[in-house]
Amino acid sequence: MFVSPRVPAVATPLRARFVGDAEPRGTLVVRGPDGALLGSSDASLGGPPFVVSLDLTPASAGSHRIALVRVGPAGAERIACRDVSVVPSSPPVLASWSAVWPVTAVWDRRAESLYAAWVQELFDAPLDERFSFPALHPILYDPARNFLHGHAGEEPLVDTPGASVIDPDCADFPYFLRAYFARALGLPFAYSTCTRGSGGAPPTCTKRGSPLGVRPRNAPGTVAALVPFLRVTLADAVHSGNGRLPAQSDLGDYYPIRLTPETLRPGVVYADPYGHMLVVVRRVAESAEHGGVLLAVDGQPDGTIGRKRFYRGNFLFETDPALGSAGFKRFRPVTQVGNEMRALGNAAIAASPAYGDFGLEQYSSGKEGFYDLVEDVITEGPEPPLRALGELVDALDEQVRARVTSVDNAEVWRQKDARSIDMPKGAAIFETVGPWEDLSTPARDLRLLIALDVVRAFPARVVRRASRYVLPAGATPEAVQRDLEAELARRLAARSFTYRRSDGASQTLTLADLLTRAEALEMAYNPNDCVEVRWGAPEGSEESASCKRHASPGQRLRMQRQRAWFHERRRPPRE
Repeated sequence: MFVSPRVPAVATPLRARFVGDAEPRGTLVVRGPDGALLGSSDASLGGPPFVVSLDLTPASAGSHRIALVRVGPAGAERIACRDVSVVPSSPPVLASWSAVWPVTAVWDRRAESLYAAWVQELFDAPLDERFSFPALHPILYDPARNFLHGHAGEEPLVDTPGASVIDPDCADFPYFLRAYFARALGLPFAYSTCTRGSGGAPPTCTKRGSPLGVRPRNAPGTVAALVPFLRVTLADAVHSGNGRLPAQSDLGDYYPIRLTPETLRPGVVYADPYGHMLVVVRRVAESAEHGGVLLAVDGQPDGTIGRKRFYRGNFLFETDPALGSAGFKRFRPVTQVGNEMRALGNAAIAASPAYGDFGLEQYSSGKEGFYDLVEDVITEGPEPPLRALGELVDALDEQVRARVTSVDNAEVWRQKDARSIDMPKGAAIFETVGPWEDLSTPARDLRLLIALDVVRAFPARVVRRASRYVLPAGATPEAVQRDLEAELARRLAARSFTYRRSDGASQTLTLADLLTRAEALEMAYNPNDCVEVRWGAPEGSEESASCKRHASPGQRLRMQRQRAWFHERRRPPRE
């Protein structure tokens, strides 16, 4: 039973959360000092962990009782109970903090479950809603999403110049979430300094840093003091290599997990082999309307925060040792020992009653085996192939619409600054800093090309994994594949999206159009090209007539030389 803020006060929102590994099927109630019922709620989010939530504003000081109650044959049964003292007014901000935050608690099963519940609620949205924000801070500073808002100090306003902006890229994103949560609850936090891996060698880590001894630059005790630590100290230290350490290594900040419905919970991190990282935010159970869905959120170089569902187009996987180990991972629990932070190794995690989820089966059956394993965990039992096909088209549609935003952001930037953007040499086009990193889309386009291949190959995959699907009785594999190919073509033609051409006019394309433009999309990632080129408009077409801007001949020549990376759907090794 969790209550926020740390010191509840009269006329200040109080948020109560019951968090459990099993579905509670109860009602959360709050009674005031006189025993009067102040509020009740059975509003919950699925899990694990399962959460029942209740928000209210106390009108009087004194002891309040919060209880989870279940009504059974024998009457009302109290499952959990907590008494909290509501004070007349909010206490002052802890301006005496000499560090970004002091450590006053420990990571355990309850803290991890609360972390998962917090992440889930932070990014909750209907399954069919497009979830996208320009940065992370509008989400963190929204009390309706963040039940830790103001938990351990004042929050800066979103429009506070400089002091409030939190805009992580994909590698920073998991760390920023973990650090914000740790600071609110006084939990230990650490991060490793790692290499990215190069020359055929995977990443490795050399040392561990923490907030200990880091003095707050402004407003001690408030979230405003946390922001410089996130954006400078932490962002300068961590990168995508942190997530790709070899699975057997005890170093680094993450460890690979066994894949079960219980372990694939919010807060789990997914590291892909090429440097992209996502955070799992919800697992939606299978229903009559849809199969099981695993949702994750990521950050982009331009700061955009978006939600994606698990499928091959979003979650890339390889087993090449030189790339390190991709896959689903969790933060290692850390403890403070004197003036340093120590993290549990793999063997200790496997033996821990609070964790016990270290596992290597993600890597035991190759790429196909990995996807088969995850899909079997997300959706148990055979499913109708048409339903699975529809969800695959939904996932592709979401991915394409996210690219519309990315390309449009680049166009808005170019309207303010018409100078040509420098293009890095070689493999650095995928991983650099500055305007190219923020506005180009080579990594995202490579994932999109892979996604187009996955969608195109789905009918054949159904035949290959016939036991995974409910196929029509008596139908031959060839007939099933033909019918699915026809239905896929129909659904792709029915899904459309719109982008703004260089002349401001709207251009509508279908997902079927994108499949025919896959070859053109191998050369569509350069923000120095016009938007029409970036969407693969055929030369000489009416659509391309409004194009007035092209990358330099030198850049186009280098893109042509590097085209094989996109055509063969592979990223080059780091140099």
